[in-house]
Amino acid sequence: MTPSPDVDTINSPDVDSERNSNSAADSLDELPDEVEMSLSDHLEELRRRIFYSLIAVAVGVIGCFMVVKPLVQLLEIPAHGIKFLQLAPGEYFFVSIKVAGYSGLVLSSPFILYQIVQFVLPGLTRRERRLLGPVVLGSSVLFVGGLVFAYFLLIPAALQFFISYGADVVEQLWSIEKYFEFVLLLLFSTGLAFQIPVIQLLLGNLGIVSSAQMLAGWRFVIMFAVVLGAVLTPSTDPLTQSLLAGAVLGLYFGGIGLVKLTGN
Repeated sequence: MTPSPDVDTINSPDVDSERNSNSAADSLDELPDEVEMSLSDHLEELRRRIFYSLIAVAVGVIGCFMVVKPLVQLLEIPAHGIKFLQLAPGEYFFVSIKVAGYSGLVLSSPFILYQIVQFVLPGLTRRERRLLGPVVLGSSVLFVGGLVFAYFLLIPAALQFFISYGADVVEQLWSIEKYFEFVLLLLFSTGLAFQIPVIQLLLGNLGIVSSAQMLAGWRFVIMFAVVLGAVLTPSTDPLTQSLLAGAVLGLYFGGIGLVKLTGN
């Protein structure tokens, strides 16, 4: 006959604690708002969210176009008095559209993020939902930080390099279209590059990559940062590429520390 289990063992605090722990872990992996939806319902929901986002972008672009002149003047400040030329009919008009487009996209990005969150939220577990707040907030702050970093450090450094390099040979008269292609691309590529810690936080908390594994690949990260700095910067000067590569490395190792703090 099999001996019956000890009653004290069954009711011991260790057993109760383990049961509570397992119950809490299971509850974190549940879908609190699980709703059955057909494929057509999902596609209709996606279409609606995209439509709302496009409306927000359109409103943002139109609003920015109405005040585009101050935006253009603000982006001209890093050039330090360089004279800009309109080399073709309508060049400044198309530059204004580009500036309004990028600015409107930035202004409408919080609403777009909200639509994305609302679309994916029903399919997320409680554990995954806890990441939404830090990820959305961190992504927004880091993107703005990337814009500020590019505006105050990268762009002035790149422009100063080009101005000083040919100062005694050529007169500095720049095409306004080429200048704004350079500035806008550098601004937004830097903003995107600053999303690295957010990606690391997601990978770490989803159990895909640990902080130790991220740190172990530091040699490849250095090479990747150098290549990324060369690819994302529209200029070819080493100072701008080094500044961006250094920022990427700082963000990456800062992201490792963030993942470590979360216990991963």
